[in-house]
Formats: sequence, C-alpha cells, structure tokens
Amino acid sequence: MNFIDSVLKNYTDVHTSPESDILQELARESEHKLEYTDMLSGRQVGQLLHILVRIGKCERLLEVGTFTGYSAIWMADALPANGELITVEINELYKSISDRFFRREPYHNKIKQITGDAMDEIDKLEGKFDLIFLDADKVNYPDYFQKLKPKLIKGGIFVADNVLWSGSVLNPDDEKSRAINQMNKLVQEDPDFINVMLAVRDGLTIAVLS
Repeated sequence: MNFIDSVLKNYTDVHTSPESDILQELARESEHKLEYTDMLSGRQVGQLLHILVRIGKCERLLEVGTFTGYSAIWMADALPANGELITVEINELYKSISDRFFRREPYHNKIKQITGDAMDEIDKLEGKFDLIFLDADKVNYPDYFQKLKPKLIKGGIFVADNVLWSGSVLNPDDEKSRAINQMNKLVQEDPDFINVMLAVRDGLTIAVLS
C-alpha cells in the first residue's frame, strides 16, 4: 500500500502526530485477534479524518465499514460533546472488537454502531451528515456513492479510502478494481462535487458537495 520510497514514508510518519493510547491499544487488539489487519485505516488517514472533522466543525458523521473501530475513534475524538457518529459493519467478529472500545468514555455517547448490510442500512438512515467516510466492500463502491450523496448536507465532505487499490485502478482487470475505478470516475464527473485524490497510503478521495 505504499507508493513512495520507504525512507520518505518513515519521514512522513515521524512528522505526523501520534496515535492516542486507546488507538494503539485497539491496533494491538486487532492484530492479536485477527489474521490480517491491513484494513486498519492507518495513522495518516486517521489523523487526516480527525483534522477534516475538526476544521469542518462537523457534528454528525457516517462511516460505512467500521472494521474494528480505528477510524471511528479518530473521528469521534474530533467531535464536540454532543456530536454523533453512526458506523455500519456487517462482520460480527470485527464488531466484537470495536464494541469493547466503543463502550468506553466518551465514545459510548458519541458512537452508534449498526450491524448489518450497509447497502440496506443506508436507506434506513434519517437526516443528513456533515461528513461521510466510505471504507466498505469495494465491489459496491459505485452504488455506495450513489446512495450516500443524498445523505450529505450542502458543503458536506465525502471521503473514500482505497481509491488506488494498490495501483490496480491503472489497469482494472478484476471486479474490485473495476468498481473502484468506476466510483472514481463518478466522483470526478459529478459537477456537484469539488474533489481531490491523494496518494496517501492506498489512496484517499476527499470531495465537498457544493
């Protein structure tokens, strides 16, 4: 997932604010209980999400794809005391890890986790969101984008992770890379969004609904 020289990557890590103690604990817990933890968003993506929530003065967030809760905690830490983060995850094993952390202060008042298929659960959500973070099953990325756009407030922020998919979007020849590439085109061609794609970790798109 690294697209720059490893020495430069280490340099950027050193010059990025560190994780909190709870985030370090969550990462260790995920590594202990799961065979693979490459779905953790990583410190740079997490910190960027945190900053977006803070500078956007966001109060209501939606995350599609919780995994073990790493990115959710990054974002929740930037919310005001009355802020709300709804996060959707279908995998019960991942939820069993995130639950233990979401029950702690101040997260149990800020984070609401929904267990289920996000393609169904998104339609049930009421109201709009200041920021939406998409990091769920890649084959549904185009459909997620179409479903999530109406859930954003005007001026709201849409963030999608893994938009480079280890570079396979340059020559998409499998279902996941084709779907991600399709969503990337949808965002780029949508006149309602101002967007930027960043080569951070596995690629991150940030788009503002104008």
